[in-house]
Amino acid sequence: MEKIEFDLDGEKKEFYVLESTSLSGREYILVAESEDEDSEAFLLREDGSESGTALYSEIEDDVELAAVADVFEKLLEDTTIERRF
Repeated sequence: MEKIEFDLDGEKKEFYVLESTSLSGREYILVAESEDEDSEAFLLREDGSESGTALYSEIEDDVELAAVADVFEKLLEDTTIERRF
């Protein structure tokens, strides 16, 4: 499983990329700190790039988040995404 490194306010943190997809011309990834089945995961939207590095942000719009979560649940058939919004 691919790992990517994020710079979170100057702190480097690695996440596993569980899945990626496109929806309405936007790119999204589902990442988790662990490969464990019950780990906390995050849905992120790609918001461009800087110096060849992709920039991601949390999805703040509830409608967009619900749509993206539904897509990932279908892609990961045996996975349920518990939504906290």
